[in-house]
Amino acid sequence: MSTAVLNTPVTFTVPMPGLENAHDFTLRSVEGATGLYALEATSGTPARLFLADAAVFVPGYSPPFPAAALEALALEPGGKPQILVVLNHSPATTTVNLMAPIVLNPATRRCTQLVLDGRDYPLRADLNSL
Repeated sequence: MSTAVLNTPVTFTVPMPGLENAHDFTLRSVEGATGLYALEATSGTPARLFLADAAVFVPGYSPPFPAAALEALALEPGGKPQILVVLNHSPATTTVNLMAPIVLNPATRRCTQLVLDGRDYPLRADLNSL
């Protein structure tokens, strides 16, 4: 994995729930923290979310994704998306949202936030217990 600071624009295939007025985003890696990113709205509603690369922070997390969602990302045949989970920090604990991952095609920088069906994945999973 590269340690260079990533600072790249990303485009959502559909607006994120709750951030329908935020259109343009930048994904910035956090220096010195492999697999940690800040997703910042650059237009519309001001917003910043902290994201964690699931491969680094939640190994083994591989929920099923609808084929239509993956098609919208324009993945090459055999291409793998990067799975990011939203971090929520409080003084007591840090949790990750496993129910609504952000799926990113690193080649095209297209992404989508999926809200998974069912109760298999928690909205607030304690990061220390994963």
